[in-house]
Amino acid sequence: MSRTHLIDRRTTLKGIGASLALPLLETMGWADALKGKAVKPPLRLGFMYMPHGVIMDQFWPASPESFLKAPPPALESLRPVLDQCLLMKGISGIPISPFNGAPHALELSTWLTACLPDADKRDQIHIAISADQIAANYVGGLTSLPSLELATMPQTHKENQEGLNEGYYSHCSFRSPTQAVPAETNPRSVLNRLFGKSDKPGNTAQADPLDRQMLDLVIGGARDLRRRLPQDDQHKLDEYLDSVRSVERRIAAMEYRQKEAALEKAGVSASKRRASDSPPIEIKIPEGDKRSEYMQVMCDLNVLAFQTDTTRVSTYIGSTPNGVSYPELGFADMHHSQTHHNNKADMVAKVAAITAFNIAQFAYMVKKMHSLREGDGTLLDNCLMLWGSGLEDGNKHTRENLPFILAGKGGGSVNTGRFLPNIKGNQGDLLTTMLACAGVPIDRPIGIATKQITEMKRSA
Repeated sequence: MSRTHLIDRRTTLKGIGASLALPLLETMGWADALKGKAVKPPLRLGFMYMPHGVIMDQFWPASPESFLKAPPPALESLRPVLDQCLLMKGISGIPISPFNGAPHALELSTWLTACLPDADKRDQIHIAISADQIAANYVGGLTSLPSLELATMPQTHKENQEGLNEGYYSHCSFRSPTQAVPAETNPRSVLNRLFGKSDKPGNTAQADPLDRQMLDLVIGGARDLRRRLPQDDQHKLDEYLDSVRSVERRIAAMEYRQKEAALEKAGVSASKRRASDSPPIEIKIPEGDKRSEYMQVMCDLNVLAFQTDTTRVSTYIGSTPNGVSYPELGFADMHHSQTHHNNKADMVAKVAAITAFNIAQFAYMVKKMHSLREGDGTLLDNCLMLWGSGLEDGNKHTRENLPFILAGKGGGSVNTGRFLPNIKGNQGDLLTTMLACAGVPIDRPIGIATKQITEMKRSA
């Protein structure tokens, strides 16, 4: 198409102090293209975590040939996009000696660092900068948020296996060897960071989600812009605004239900509530609420952040190794307790169900990315999304074959639609290769890495 009239990539919709980033439109360019070459969207890196490992025979495909046509039960939710995924068996985790008594303190904290904490400073955070923050240091200056850190659960676990700092249990991102990056657990706060109303430069004010839609603040700007767009871009803009409004409504509905539940618990009936009654000062997603609804809202926020180039690096800690349960699956048993199943069939079945549930939330995000057009392909084509766990088997705490799912083609750098059963490498090798595929230069391998995994690359 002709690009004689391009809209600046930094164009935003504005109104009454609110601003809303835009997705890539056909009439936009990311940068000045070289003569004779098409403009390419940027690459994004995403990481999504689940603790305690998997039931191996329900996660690993039976063979490379059966991967696409007959995936194992844990991967069933990914069936429509398995051709966009890559599985590799043989990626080992970091040996944890001399911290053999701290498997859960180290499963998350080593996942993106591929490095052990300093044994002489156990009570302090002292590990290594994580892969996501290495990437953020390189591309973060090009976006309004250098990186986005999300979590389902508060990062407040109190335990000190092997005398290790409690922060190791619930953090995977480290800005420096001594600085853990906190994750945001409140969807409303994430929405405000991405698209919120700002009262002053650098500050974000809370909007009332029940009285006024965020998009109403910028709808005038959207109408003006829409008139100047070709038909395809008008459709893309309408689809995008509908997506943002849908996320806003779902967050508002969750908040409303929790406010009402809190009032009922306090003995204040919703029908008898007076205007002077104060709502709870803090909103949390209760254990009994639908975890899938909450996680999918967070996944949608991640997608919107990538789609609008608000950030190019994200992490999402789906849960942490400190006793989460899944009542939505029909049982209240804690995830951790069920992983020590000793091959009891009912406990194995529960762990398998929890694994399939978590992968289904990842699949929800990946399928949405695959459905969104960007440039000459899809949003997913320009992403590398990693789902995984810091343990192979929660029953024995093994880490010889860590479960990883890589989705997205990384701008054409990764060869997907395959299961590679005999890879020789470690999680540091995997992270180093991912950053190389994303074009992030690094001056040394990540953690215990000794090489790049060339088998995953398109050139292989």
